[in-house]
Amino acid sequence: MLSFIGRSIVHKIITLFFVSIVSFLIIHLAPGEPSQVDPLNPKFTPEMVERFREAFHLDEPLHVQYLYFYRDLFTGKTISWKDNLPVLKKIWERFLNSLPLFIVGTILTWTISFPVGIRSALFRGGFYDRSSTFFAYLLISIPGFFFAYILIIFVVNQFQVPVIGMETFGIGDTAWSIRVMDRIWHLLLPSFLGATGGIAVLSRYVRSQMLEVEGQDYVRTAKAKGLSPDQVHYKHALRNALLPFVTMFGLILPGLIGGSVIIESIFAWPGMGRMAYEAILARDYPVILTLNFVSAVLVLIGTFISDLLYLVVDPRIRL
Repeated sequence: MLSFIGRSIVHKIITLFFVSIVSFLIIHLAPGEPSQVDPLNPKFTPEMVERFREAFHLDEPLHVQYLYFYRDLFTGKTISWKDNLPVLKKIWERFLNSLPLFIVGTILTWTISFPVGIRSALFRGGFYDRSSTFFAYLLISIPGFFFAYILIIFVVNQFQVPVIGMETFGIGDTAWSIRVMDRIWHLLLPSFLGATGGIAVLSRYVRSQMLEVEGQDYVRTAKAKGLSPDQVHYKHALRNALLPFVTMFGLILPGLIGGSVIIESIFAWPGMGRMAYEAILARDYPVILTLNFVSAVLVLIGTFISDLLYLVVDPRIRL
């Protein structure tokens, strides 16, 4: 176990190194110059541009810029070109805002998708299967922003309550219990909207995987031995059907950054996805590169967790 963990960590560090190089090169190969932060500002004179390039080592070769950037990143000295705030501090604040949205959305997606998909597979061709298939494809087809606006209009008109932002304006002086309930209410709607697409897609995957496993010889053998339907479906079939979803579960961590850009923009939720979008528009290269690096770290952590979960799901796998 320890040797496997050690080898895996070394391999992922090497992978992370190459990913950092590739992402750095791609950002600098994009059209435009990093020094074009605000070209329409009349106060942004050529002399200021030159001082800007020298301050951030943009007049150095790319490999030197790479070393300076990651040196400053790991020492916490990287600052945003947009507002001169430390990048890691900005990302941490937005991370704390995105985390509850991500956790609630993920819980809703996985706890609803599996019962819906399993029941659709067990009652294939029935009314429940046809209905769940119809609603799944309906949710897949409807654009997320359109569904969000329809739901916002419905909730505001029917219940006369605010849904935009992380909290109701002016609630800061009330009791802590009221503030907690207000934060939960503001969290509920964007989390539900963020989960709808995932529920629709994941439930279809669960259904197809269960149908494939239910047709295997060992499942028919379990039925022939007289085992109860629950033992056949949930002990023998479901456990083997879980293998592809272990990989999918490990790859949901990057959703902290890029999975909720539209939802965060519509609901004015100050999260990481919205920050990444704003950084791209402002050509805030330090923020973009740092988010790319954080995304790569999350992917590698997710794959590492998947490797360990395989041992729990499939006892045939040995380290």
